[in-house]
Amino acid sequence: MSLVDTVVDHVAEHHDGMLFDMVFAIAWVTVVTLLFRGFGAPQVVYYGALAAGVVAYYGFVTSLEYARESSGE
Repeated sequence: MSLVDTVVDHVAEHHDGMLFDMVFAIAWVTVVTLLFRGFGAPQVVYYGALAAGVVAYYGFVTSLEYARESSGE
């Protein structure tokens, strides 16, 4: 199997999750940029808020998984 076939298979298998990841990342960066650049926050605070998106992402995905498990899906 060639590299292209491997990539195509991977994307076909995980396309929903990859789309969710991209939408979350774009939304997080947009909100953080609007908030922190609009208020004139220091650059280090802006970068810290962007980095906090990693923690926010895993927290959101984990809580979503628990909600799905408790609802019986």
